[in-house]
Amino acid sequence: MLSSLPILTLLLYPPNVGLLLLVVAVILALGHHRRTAIVLTLLGLIWSLVWSLPATTLYLGGRLESSYPYQPAESLPQADVIVVLGGNTQSNRANWFEPYNKATATDRLDRAAEIYFAHRAPRILLSGSALEGKTSEARIMARTMRQKGVPDTALLLENEGRNTHENALRTQEMLREHNLRTVLLVTSALHMPRAMAAFNAQGIQAVAAGLPPQIIVPEDYLIDRWTPHLRSLEGSRAIIKEYLGMLAYWVRGWI
Repeated sequence: MLSSLPILTLLLYPPNVGLLLLVVAVILALGHHRRTAIVLTLLGLIWSLVWSLPATTLYLGGRLESSYPYQPAESLPQADVIVVLGGNTQSNRANWFEPYNKATATDRLDRAAEIYFAHRAPRILLSGSALEGKTSEARIMARTMRQKGVPDTALLLENEGRNTHENALRTQEMLREHNLRTVLLVTSALHMPRAMAAFNAQGIQAVAAGLPPQIIVPEDYLIDRWTPHLRSLEGSRAIIKEYLGMLAYWVRGWI
């Protein structure tokens, strides 16, 4: 099931569901199955409409993000190492419902550097295999961390993990190798529930140190929860992916 997760996520992405059901409906209509064609068309429209509503995004995405409340770097406990998982969410925008703003955008490396310079942990472990080509995501992240002023001696690289489960497995191996026990885990708020479950399953003593939630009502931007919104529709794919991921990990016994 895990290997088919990207395909399932793509298929369940509301616009894709609507298009697929519409194509099937047209074929059925040509074959004189008009009632079934109408039902499929309506299902596709309803699925897209539901996910285009901010209320859906705020509830289903918000449930994931609120599982581990955000803590300022200074409030986090001391640990042996900061573990950063590769990837990003919604272009690192501060709020899903607002246009991208470079001044307010933040990513996992920004968060890790903030925690490091707050002296919460002396080491940073960067985890992620190559997305394409031969250069691992961990190595790419390491370059950025050096640019932020983190010394090379503080960095550890885990270059083999292709997904969150493998990130946890490889991280556990490196923690044992370097005699490190306690972890501050950095990832997006949306991804944190699956990440914490995967790390806990490996017996890693992890504290959630994720980014602030992104799926929140903007303070200075009027939004009607029950009026379709393009950002809700666009963001639905990431939310669907996390719920499918949790299900897949549970089926595989990884959480």
